[in-house]
Amino acid sequence: MTPEEVRSFLMEGTRTAKVATVRVDGSPHVAPVWFVLDGDDVIFTTGKTSVKGRTLARERRAALTVDDERAPFSFVVVEGPVDLSDGVDVLLARTTRIAARYLPDQAEEYGRRNAAAGELLVRLRPDRVMGETGLTD
Repeated sequence: MTPEEVRSFLMEGTRTAKVATVRVDGSPHVAPVWFVLDGDDVIFTTGKTSVKGRTLARERRAALTVDDERAPFSFVVVEGPVDLSDGVDVLLARTTRIAARYLPDQAEEYGRRNAAAGELLVRLRPDRVMGETGLTD
């Protein structure tokens, strides 16, 4: 996929990303998240004390995949370093924007709920992006 195709694919509809991290014992951890793009960066939230939150704080890297499960099937994988922010002032505008993608009629409510103390804004800065379309064509 071209960069424009990747961007369009990632922002189409309400697809979730599956975020992959590595636990302290080396075992993998994967969890779904709501996300949006901010420029080329992928942003999502997680709890500070969740497996994702603790792993991201320690490793400062992640990978995620977004897929289209309908034929002819497509996917994008994004890998890179992450930056973490935890101030309510930093979170609120972004959590509301993320919620607006998935629940437009409840964006303000979910934005406030996810901008609470104990939540982290995760900014994944892509250093590797790969996408494939039409896998069964």
